[in-house]
Amino acid sequence: MKLSRAKLESMVEELILNTIEPCRTALQDANLKASEIDDIIMVGGQTRMPKVQEAVKDFFGREPRRDVNPDEAVAVGAAIQGGVLGGDVKDVLLLDVTHCRWV
Repeated sequence: MKLSRAKLESMVEELILNTIEPCRTALQDANLKASEIDDIIMVGGQTRMPKVQEAVKDFFGREPRRDVNPDEAVAVGAAIQGGVLGGDVKDVLLLDVTHCRWV
């Protein structure tokens, strides 16, 4: 089977568009505009797709950061959460903002 970049992008286009809606909802819930977000750090395999990065740029009006290692960002967040759960870190509140919708 041969799969071109264009074919892959067309196959996942609806999924990409569906992932923007939770961003819109989160901003509405926080009474924020996309332009008020200072930085965008994307984590996960598919976030490396140019089409995904383009959709994020179109929505937020800026490029996602590329100078932050996404694996390290996740590891730092997990370490902080571990400190919170262990009682060692008390001045931070981390919330799971993962929104999964299986279509």
